[in-house]
Amino acid sequence: MRMLLKNSKRLIDNGELERCDVLIEEGKIIEIAPSITVDEHIERVIECDGKIVTPGFIDVHIHLREPGGEHKETILTGTRAAARGGFTTVCAMPNTNPVPDHEETINHLLDKINQDAVIRVMPYASLTKGLKGEELVDLEQLGKLQIFAFTDDGVGIQTADTMYRAMQLASKSGKAVVAHCEDNSIVYSGVVHDGEVSKRLNLPGIPSLSESVQIARDVLLAEATGCHYHVCHVSTKESVRVIRDAKAAGIHVTAEVTPHHLILNEESIISENTDFKMNPPLRSIEDQEALVEGLLDGTIDFIATDHAPHSEAEKSEGMLKAPFGIVGLETAFPLLYTNLVKNGTITLKQLVDWLTIKPANVFNLPFGRLEENAVADLTLIDIEQETTIDKYTFKSKGRNTPFHNWNVVGRPILTIYEGKVVYEEENYCPIVN
Repeated sequence: MRMLLKNSKRLIDNGELERCDVLIEEGKIIEIAPSITVDEHIERVIECDGKIVTPGFIDVHIHLREPGGEHKETILTGTRAAARGGFTTVCAMPNTNPVPDHEETINHLLDKINQDAVIRVMPYASLTKGLKGEELVDLEQLGKLQIFAFTDDGVGIQTADTMYRAMQLASKSGKAVVAHCEDNSIVYSGVVHDGEVSKRLNLPGIPSLSESVQIARDVLLAEATGCHYHVCHVSTKESVRVIRDAKAAGIHVTAEVTPHHLILNEESIISENTDFKMNPPLRSIEDQEALVEGLLDGTIDFIATDHAPHSEAEKSEGMLKAPFGIVGLETAFPLLYTNLVKNGTITLKQLVDWLTIKPANVFNLPFGRLEENAVADLTLIDIEQETTIDKYTFKSKGRNTPFHNWNVVGRPILTIYEGKVVYEEENYCPIVN
C-alpha cells in the first residue's frame, strides 16, 4: 500500500521547520520531498495542513503489567495508550507474573506481544530469577532471544558481587544492564523525598543518597567489565554529578530522566495525594534544575516515561500503602512541550531528539529516523492546539496521574507504525482518499 502525507513540516538540523511530503510504501519511507504529486498508485492521502511530522517516539521504560497484572494494564491497552501518545516503540519492564527470566516465559511473552500489540514492543529480561536480586538468570542464553536488555527494574541490585557478575555476562552477550538504583539499607521505608515535603506531611522520606551511592558503585563495575550500563529515571543532583564524572572518565554509562521529574518537584505535593507517589520520588527544586541541566549538557541522554499504571483501588490506599508510580505515555509530549519548550528552556528539536534519535542511538536501534529508506514509524504533531488533560479519556487502564485537568498546548494527532495508521485523533486529521 502507498500512503502520502501531504503538506507536513519536518524539523531540520538547525531546528527550523521545512514543508515536506512523505511517501510511504510497504512500511518504508520511500520519498521525502517539498511536493510529491498524487497519482492513481497512491491509495491513501493524508492532508497534514502544516502539522509537524517526526519519527515515531521511543520509550525504553514502561510497564505493561501483562502477564499477571491485567487489572492494571494489558499489552493491548498499554500499546494503544502509547500510540495515542505518539510512541511507536516501547520497551516493557519485567516486573510481571511470571517474570520473564527464562526462555519459556520470554517466548510466551513474545507470542502475546505479536498477538495483541498495536506498536513495537521490545521486552526486557530480568537480571535475577524472580527479580529477587540473588540468582542470576542465564544471561548468555536469554541474550540470544528477542529481548531488549537486562534489568531488575523496580528493585536495586543490592550486592556488588551480583551486579559485577551480571555485568560481566551481559557484556559478553552484547546487551545492556539497565538499573533502577536504590540502596535498600538507606531507604528507611520512605514514600516521598526526604526533604521539605516529608517534614510538612510527616511522612517517612527517601534520601537522595539511596540512589546516588548505587550509581557510584555501578559505574566503577561498568568500567571494570566494559558493560553498557544504563541508569533508569535519574532524580538527584548527586546522581547527575556521578554520571557526568563517569562519562568524562570514558565509562560506558547512559541515563534517562522522566517527564515528571523534569516538570515537578517536592513542592508540587500539596497533600497526601497518591498520584504524586512515585519511585524515585519528586525531589527538591535543586535536583529538578540539575536534571534539566544534565539533559542540556548531555549527561542525561534522553527522556523515558516510566509509565506505571495501577488500579484506582490500589492508589486509594493512602501514601504509606499505595504502590509507587504514575502513567505517562499519553501526556509526555504535551507536558514537555508546554512546560519546557514554550518557556524557552529547551527547543522543539531537542525535545523530539530526546524522544526519538537519542534513545535509538544509545541502544543501536534502527528506528527514530525520518529519512528515506527508514521504517515508516511517524508521529504527526499539532503544536498549536490547546487542550486539557483528562484522565478519563486515557486509552490506558491507569488513571493515576498528577496532571489531570492541566492545560497544555501541543499533542500528537496521528501515529503511523510500519506504514499503518495506529492512532488518529477523531475528525482532526482528515484522510483525503
